[in-house]
Amino acid sequence: MTVRNLRTVLLIAPVMDQLQKRLEAGYVVHKLYEQADPAAYLAQNGAGILVVVTRGDVGVGTPVLEALPSVGLVAVFGVGTDGVDLDYARRRGIHVTITSGALTEDVADMALGLLLSTARRLCQGDRFVREGRWPLETPPLSSQVSGKRIGILGMGNIGRAIARRAGGFDMQIRYTDRKRNDALPYLFCPDLPALARDSDFLVIAASGGKESQGMVNRLIFQALPDHALVINIARGSIVNEPDLINALQQGDIAGAGLDVYADEPNVPPALLAMDNVVLQPHTASATWETRRKMSDIVFANVEAFFNQRPLPNKLE
Repeated sequence: MTVRNLRTVLLIAPVMDQLQKRLEAGYVVHKLYEQADPAAYLAQNGAGILVVVTRGDVGVGTPVLEALPSVGLVAVFGVGTDGVDLDYARRRGIHVTITSGALTEDVADMALGLLLSTARRLCQGDRFVREGRWPLETPPLSSQVSGKRIGILGMGNIGRAIARRAGGFDMQIRYTDRKRNDALPYLFCPDLPALARDSDFLVIAASGGKESQGMVNRLIFQALPDHALVINIARGSIVNEPDLINALQQGDIAGAGLDVYADEPNVPPALLAMDNVVLQPHTASATWETRRKMSDIVFANVEAFFNQRPLPNKLE
């Protein structure tokens, strides 16, 4: 077996052409998503796989990792790791890397874009003009954004970037997280219900995973003022989707702006039918600039692994 044959990568899902071409130029790349029988393919080829490359919205199932006895790295194109069993990876000694730092600004931009679009009814206004209704009727009023209270669930890199943008709109910024960050000038709320009660806009920027699954639920929607909007650019799993739909239908909240969902790409018909909901196809980081940065980071981590150098974006 040659050294080149030892440099094997399993690609779980398609990535940008730029990254795929660089991987194929330097390594033997196996494309699991092209296989009619993935389990049989792994049974035949899994023993030789050393690196897995996957996307944050796809992850890699534990049964796949179990079929890869030699794997040492899972390189995630994204920052979400809820699709990877991190406890299992640690027990196996499998390193996990993410594209930390590359997505922050774009995701924060999307959060503010969804907030503005939902509050100011931008999508509805676009349809109003296109449908020729403007000469015939008066468009409905929308809600002011500037000066309002924004509550941010999760004050990591993305949460802080959202807060900086909200400051430009003179918003009153509150947040909750696992613990208070005394270096931040924003008001800390000790728990999510307290944050909800004092928010005109609740923006979800927390990490996905078991700890946060379903934490934005009926109790939180009832705690929010009935004029409040919910914006989610984090993970669909954080929101109890049936509770969200019920809150929108019952008027517990006024609207929602969503880039993520519980069962992507399947969006519940009830959400599709609502005029007070702005929907995006999980594209918060989908700009050319950011996707190129993400590709570079994934490749750098794969290169570092095969060359036995420290992994630049390793999760601890």
